[in-house]
Amino acid sequence: MRFFVAISLFLLLTGCSSLDMERYENNRPALDLFAYFTGGTKGWGIVRDRKGALLRQFVVDITGTINEKGYLVMDEHFNWSDGEISTRIWTLEQRNPHHITGTAGDVIGKAEGVVYGNVLNWRYQVNLEVGKRTWKINFDDWMYKVSDTLLLNKATMSKFGFNVGEVLIVFQKNRETAVPDLQHGEALLQIRELENRNYEKIP
Repeated sequence: MRFFVAISLFLLLTGCSSLDMERYENNRPALDLFAYFTGGTKGWGIVRDRKGALLRQFVVDITGTINEKGYLVMDEHFNWSDGEISTRIWTLEQRNPHHITGTAGDVIGKAEGVVYGNVLNWRYQVNLEVGKRTWKINFDDWMYKVSDTLLLNKATMSKFGFNVGEVLIVFQKNRETAVPDLQHGEALLQIRELENRNYEKIP
């Protein structure tokens, strides 16, 4: 029941790209993207055209790990309603408490993310295959953490400033692989401390 309530709330969310992100500073539960996606996560999503018509559905399984540099590596496996199977690997870097950057194979340059409270806004450009052509599509991607295990995602797609569609996803965290925010923070500090020590040893 809780899952379906979350979906209903998700459909009420509207784009807020013009809003000041700092207004979400005190929203809870706070979103630590690294802690949330470390371990196993499952997502259920749909793709709609600019008029709201359903185009495709998918289920995505994500495995997140922290590498030796302290980056979050997200290995995503998509199963689409039309039988297609696809993958994507994100590598995310926490630049400071409110700024995250990310790279992936189909992302042009770097994705830039800003996070405050329970809200994250990503901006990036993707090479999207449409038939035999490849389009450069801009993504305005919003994530909202609504519980310890549920994360709502709405991404608006545009080209030349015109809306061409949107992606809606509900993510559910696997409790058995969940990493507490404090544990993630301590692990990241340990990794950085080790890097600093190794750097000091270089003659």
